[in-house]
Amino acid sequence: MAAVRLISTSTVRAANNKASDGRIELNPWDLRYLQIGYIQKGLVFAIPMQDKGTLINHLKTSLSNALHHFPLLAGRLATTRHEDDDTISFFVDCNDAGALFIHAAADGVTVSDIVNPVYVPSVVHSCFPLNRLQCYKGITKPLLGVQVTDLLDGIFIGCSINHVVADGTSFWHFLNSWSEISRGSANLAKPPVFERWFPDGMDIPIRIPRSCIDVNQCNDDFVLPPTRERIFHFSKETIGKLKAKANAETGTDKISSLQALLSHIWRSVIRNRSFEPNEETKYRIVVGARQRCRELPDNYFGNAILGTFVATKAKELMEQGIGNPAWRLNRTIAAMTGESLKKFLESWAASPNFVTLNLGNDLLTSSSPRFDMYGNDFGWGKPIAVRSGSSNKFHGKLTLFCGAEGGSIDVEVCLSPETLEAIANDEEFIDTVTN
Repeated sequence: MAAVRLISTSTVRAANNKASDGRIELNPWDLRYLQIGYIQKGLVFAIPMQDKGTLINHLKTSLSNALHHFPLLAGRLATTRHEDDDTISFFVDCNDAGALFIHAAADGVTVSDIVNPVYVPSVVHSCFPLNRLQCYKGITKPLLGVQVTDLLDGIFIGCSINHVVADGTSFWHFLNSWSEISRGSANLAKPPVFERWFPDGMDIPIRIPRSCIDVNQCNDDFVLPPTRERIFHFSKETIGKLKAKANAETGTDKISSLQALLSHIWRSVIRNRSFEPNEETKYRIVVGARQRCRELPDNYFGNAILGTFVATKAKELMEQGIGNPAWRLNRTIAAMTGESLKKFLESWAASPNFVTLNLGNDLLTSSSPRFDMYGNDFGWGKPIAVRSGSSNKFHGKLTLFCGAEGGSIDVEVCLSPETLEAIANDEEFIDTVTN
């Protein structure tokens, strides 16, 4: 498949920006992501051939107008070194240094070339900006990058946002707002709130011992084993059956559709990997804080998530059906209360720890099917597919997307080629997948 060709690179700054000296302090939920890559999600649009120059200018203008409402994304990370105790603190400098905007072309590539292959084609990763960039480099690099790639019969809009300043909820909040502005809206339906929340009595800024973080070596030398990605589509009907089965096996009605689906996938992956019966397997999940901490508004823009996990032996996972793992996921998520999330914030500074990619044999789920992905109409119709970039990909990474049909879920599974092929040949699993 043809390589992506660069057409132009530019910097987009906030429209009507009156203040370029704002400072946003970062809390532990944000700081934990300094060592990993940017969030990368993209939208595929099938649009008729038209003057691409006019389209690009329109997207630049609407992006500039969106940055007026999201000045944080036009800024940079900044640091303060505290010589008195040999610590360092990070904040966002809303200096309007600008967002990166790239116009590119994938010559000869069609929308179907992106959407239809069994495995996600490598050209998709080339449709994103700021690849292989760790978040701490937001000190000198843009916090937001957009790449619009011309296809023969459409476009791909790839968006990369520094994970230190946004989680998945905030990522889609921005993209939803940009598309809203692109359609001609003058006022946002959901204005963002940027001020970070800190528990009472916490010292601000948070000082991190320089011995805990070396921004010159964070994950730079970590080489990931080869993986491939495939997107599996689960219909609303199939998910409903999995939910009913999981609840029936455990005699409850509390297991959600997503918990049942994740249990089903977890068992399928372990069944098709070389696991010893007594070997431990962990499923890592990310839990949102917005609904659990009453101090956070719905439109809180930043990170408000925290990971947790369920662990079990491989043989027990295989013997229990989908109900027991799903119930354990349910109980683990329920245990993540507002109080426990606050305690994490309060204790983090005493012993800082950072998210890394070296997860061994664990599975980890990111993103959420609740995000409004297919509502992003920039003025020429809704997207026909959602894809993710190469950032933060590793063996065992599962990325959740809402399906194009209501109630359906698409799961992008990133595994070693051998395991991914084995899963595709697993009748028990593949019978639940909709082509």
